[in-house]
Parts: sequence; C-alpha cells; structure tokens
Amino acid sequence: MRKLLRYDQKVFEAFERGLRRRGWREAGKDRKIGHRSHKDTMVHILNVYEAWFVAAAQRRWEIFDDGRRRAKNIRSFADLARYRERVWKEVDALSSGLTGRRLRERVKVPWMAGRYTLEDAIFQVSFEEAHHLGEIIGSSWQVERSSPQMMWIPTNLGTRVPVD
Repeated sequence: MRKLLRYDQKVFEAFERGLRRRGWREAGKDRKIGHRSHKDTMVHILNVYEAWFVAAAQRRWEIFDDGRRRAKNIRSFADLARYRERVWKEVDALSSGLTGRRLRERVKVPWMAGRYTLEDAIFQVSFEEAHHLGEIIGSSWQVERSSPQMMWIPTNLGTRVPVD
C-alpha cells in the first residue's frame, strides 16, 4: 500500500509539473471535463485524499470547513503546491503507520453507503486519481498535447517508454 501511495504522489506531481509548463491560465481553462479545468481536477484529487485519509481515517471532519481546500480559493501554482504539501504530509503520516491491522480498520463516510476498510479507501483514492488524470489526458489529446508518463513500471523504476 505504501508503494501504491508513493506512486500516486509521483504521478500527481508529474501532472502538476506539466500544468506549470502550460501556465496558470491554461491550467484554469474550462475543458468540459468532470471538474471543468485541469487545475480544479487536480484540487479535487487532493480533496479526495484529504476526505478519505484525514476526515474518514482519522475522524477529523473539520477539514471540510477549511476554505483553503476549495478549488475557487486555489489561485496560483503556489497555492496548489501548499495544498498538495499539506495533503501529502497527512498521507505520509498515515502511510508510515500502516499495518495489516490498520488496513483492516473500518472507515465510514457520509457520501457513500456502507462501511469500508482503510485498505478499500486506499484503492478508492488511487483509482479515482487515475480516472481523473485520464480526463486530463483525454482533454489534452483534444488540443494535441501529451501528458506525463503514468505507467507503473516507468514511474517506479525510472525506465523510459518509447512514444509513438
């Protein structure tokens, strides 16, 4: 699980660097995807990590009152980086304490019926990140731009994959 969470962070940061290269205006442009812009999609991904790993896993529901996590309040790459760093700090703290027992602990969230394990939550967040990054990839292709590498082996082992 730790390896998966580290991979997710690496991929997120690669996409963030890609956004920086395109500039803030391009990052905030409405692309007609689920969360409108690439920037808002990236903020949503961080929101998901925070919701599952801070609110649900640590029962710290007050994070939802923090306006700094709202896409409309992320107004620069510096704001995005500060939010990412805050979320990754929480993810790293959770990850460092993972044990089999901790992974089997139940978590419950108000937006989904049922009870889940922390392990389920890790997979939920990881796959949700991949789905949303897929939206960014697709909308980038529409304007003939490539996206960062997100394949597991190249990302984790640093190998290069030829691009068509």
